[in-house]
Amino acid sequence: MSVEQAPVQRADFDQVMVPNYAPAAFIPVRGEGSRVWDQAGRELIDFAGGIAVNALGHCHPALVKALTEQANTLWHVSNVFTNEPALRLAHKLVDATFADKAFFCNSGAEANEAAFKLARRVAHDRFGPDKHEIISTVNSFHGRTLFTVSVGGQPKYSDGFGPKITGISHVPYNDLEALKAQISDKTCAVVIEPIQGESGVVPADLAYLEGARKLCDEHNALLIFDEVQTGVGRTGHLYAYQHYGVIPDILSSAKSLGGGFPIGAMLTTDDIAKHLVAGTHGTTYGGNPLGCAVACAVLDVINTPQTLAAVTAKHERFKARLEKIELFSLVRGVGLLIGCVLTDVWKGKAKDVLNAAEKEGLMVLQAGPDVVRFAPSLVIEDADIDEGLDRFERAVAKLLQG
Repeated sequence: MSVEQAPVQRADFDQVMVPNYAPAAFIPVRGEGSRVWDQAGRELIDFAGGIAVNALGHCHPALVKALTEQANTLWHVSNVFTNEPALRLAHKLVDATFADKAFFCNSGAEANEAAFKLARRVAHDRFGPDKHEIISTVNSFHGRTLFTVSVGGQPKYSDGFGPKITGISHVPYNDLEALKAQISDKTCAVVIEPIQGESGVVPADLAYLEGARKLCDEHNALLIFDEVQTGVGRTGHLYAYQHYGVIPDILSSAKSLGGGFPIGAMLTTDDIAKHLVAGTHGTTYGGNPLGCAVACAVLDVINTPQTLAAVTAKHERFKARLEKIELFSLVRGVGLLIGCVLTDVWKGKAKDVLNAAEKEGLMVLQAGPDVVRFAPSLVIEDADIDEGLDRFERAVAKLLQG
């Protein structure tokens, strides 16, 4: 028998939730594929993908099956024991990437936290405590823990929480000369997003990533790629480093990895992984059977030549229409991570575009105040792309009419 649930409305958020978010005025209650329905039964097309998380849309049968089967088997045993789904997932990730070893956690921030701690531990063990400096990029985003927010290059997120973690510097993105000037024998790691996500969907230049790899090798520093947003098929490759052909020492993954179930992973080589001996780092929930079972199913669907090729084709389908929209001066990105830069007249008004789209039954994102971001399901139907873009064009037309 079902228990009657008390009704809740958007107003309840302001009563009972910490006010660190300002969610939309409607509450989604059901999703299927790339469609979502709210409390009033209104249908929206989802081009937001839970911020590049719902890689297979909503309620994908393979994920529902994996979660249901695992939920009826084993939920949690902690890392005092290992579990079969975690081992299967580690095998899949190791087989598909440069990595020899995987560490599982619950989020992108935790994957980055593990990556940064590992980089410092490696340098400490090999060269001593002086080699601890981390170089990040201006406007980068690596998570919300104190360590990751300090490494992230956006002071608005890190100011006001007391002393910041020291030994971290920030250089302009895509500027190899700036990195060359900053790196030294005290540098333990350089961390780069192959495509800067939160600050506007800015892809790295190939020469920049190749140069960063070379500089890290010369200075015995580790190259970390934050692939939380670009990973698991988003670019049309399983990971963006494969798109560029530049291999990092450590890679962080999350978001799409669980298709909506919270899971993160740090991937690295045997030689680096051996520095995290038993007891040096851990997590209660990391690698839990539920998350790992779902992630295995995600990879089985996404990591095929057909699915990855379709991501590239869908990019072109989006781009052809988006480039004709007079609100935008530039459409950039790779695969199904697309950023549309607003023209000077519309600068700072990305939120207005989001609101206009929602009124037409479309969910989109922003990446800073000047960029409208699209991060839909990687298997979104072409018909949904077309209908969603029809709705978007209607929203833009109304905005332009004022």
